[in-house]
Amino acid sequence: METTHPLTAGEPAAGPPTADPALVEALRADLAAAGFTVPGVEDLLGPVAAAALHREEAVPALLATAAAGRDPRAALVRAFVLGVPVPAGDLAAALPALGVAGAERLGLVETSGAGAGDQARARVDLRPYEAEDGAGTVDWWIASDLGELATGGPLRTDHVLGVGGASTTLAQVTVREPRGRTLDLGTGCGIQALHASRHSGAVVGTDISGRALAFARFNAVLAGLPAGQLDLRLGSMLEPVAGERFDLVVSNPPFVITPRSAEGVPTYEYRDGGRTGDAIVQDLITSVGGVLAPGGVAQLLGNWEVRRGESWDERVGAWLDASGLDGWVVQRELQDPAQYAETWIRDGGTTPDRDPAAWQERYAAWLADFASRDVEAVGFGIVVLRRPADDGSLPRLRRLEEVTGTVRQPLGPAVGASLAAHDLLRRTDDAALAAQRLRVAPDVTEERYLRPGDADPQVLLLRQGGGFGRTVQVGTALAGFVGACDGELAVGQIVNALGALLGVGAEAVAADVLPEVRGLLQDGLLLPA
Repeated sequence: METTHPLTAGEPAAGPPTADPALVEALRADLAAAGFTVPGVEDLLGPVAAAALHREEAVPALLATAAAGRDPRAALVRAFVLGVPVPAGDLAAALPALGVAGAERLGLVETSGAGAGDQARARVDLRPYEAEDGAGTVDWWIASDLGELATGGPLRTDHVLGVGGASTTLAQVTVREPRGRTLDLGTGCGIQALHASRHSGAVVGTDISGRALAFARFNAVLAGLPAGQLDLRLGSMLEPVAGERFDLVVSNPPFVITPRSAEGVPTYEYRDGGRTGDAIVQDLITSVGGVLAPGGVAQLLGNWEVRRGESWDERVGAWLDASGLDGWVVQRELQDPAQYAETWIRDGGTTPDRDPAAWQERYAAWLADFASRDVEAVGFGIVVLRRPADDGSLPRLRRLEEVTGTVRQPLGPAVGASLAAHDLLRRTDDAALAAQRLRVAPDVTEERYLRPGDADPQVLLLRQGGGFGRTVQVGTALAGFVGACDGELAVGQIVNALGALLGVGAEAVAADVLPEVRGLLQDGLLLPA
């Protein structure tokens, strides 16, 4: 069995691919004809090897591709995903329109000779990408730098990352309404820009890394974006777009908290913003409003420190207040300092078995850095910001919550619906609400819990099947109200009927029920009929 080809830390990085339109068009045709798609690769590998590859374990995939013979998918997977040198003749058969020479001109491979039996070795990672966002399913190929799986060594600090879990999360939570101008801040390989291109008139992508912008340009051409739709600019954070306005800003920023004062701790361009602690996320939250058009939305991922004597929502809430924007933050995960250090040291390719001295040194540096600021935990989550389109007289959205359970992706439609519900509710007083007709969302179910022999339930739950998967415990009056929401009766009519049925009067029922109804509307369990 062949092994992946290691790259030494001192070897210069391969140059990014060249976005030659004619050659890239030939590449796109070859990849499609070969069946080099997500389903095609999973079919080739089988469920066991495909699952192992998702865990960054290469051996089952190496065995599966070696057994696949001359299947063109096998040559493509071995070369561009696993980093294994393949015979140039096998690669030529997989890329008949482009040819090995064309692949070399694009900067995708390098060869040891001109013969069919000579070895061709990938210079980049190139793999199929399939995902579902709020606008539907996408199906592209994405190029990035070869990862640790292929190189067998730690990542370089100028590494251009492919599509990771955070990238997919952001793509799925982004609201996909039509937009005039979208900014992808810290575009990396360009995946968020590609998603945004499907519902935006124009997209600007910025990054501090020229290599990343080159990969983003190549991926845009490979995805078939029209010339001029994606404007790529070199620079830090918001500097390249100062004075401009956007209808949507998306960002998977370099939010990883990295020790600043310790020697021997590498800083990676794709994840490290060069600031102490969580300052990069704070700065982005408080400053992104400067490039948002009225009604414009910013959606980003981030980390924040939870310091001794302070709750996470106090800290992040202060950032929201300083931004002057509508703000909604969902904390999805909380790690202690040791867990956080382990996650990101491993992410760079350093492990205790591969380099125990470096592992211990970096681990200690991370813990000392957190201790210097009394950090007890680090939160990770989703931030949604919006510049109000009104004169500021209506109530602002300020919501900080923790949702750690399973959610139903894509979340973008649920986020957009919640923003729309907030706009409706802040213009609707109780008198106007009483005139509304509501219906229960189709994904909502009711659960009742009774003790054996009891006639009435002790616990009533409304459970949301989609979106954030919320579970709401309700009382008798609210359960009766929701049960009557079929779009036929107005809210006021249901309240009056419940007041008579329960013998407490309509005013008492309204005081009890209407605030909860607003919450159910905000979260999508109830909908306008």
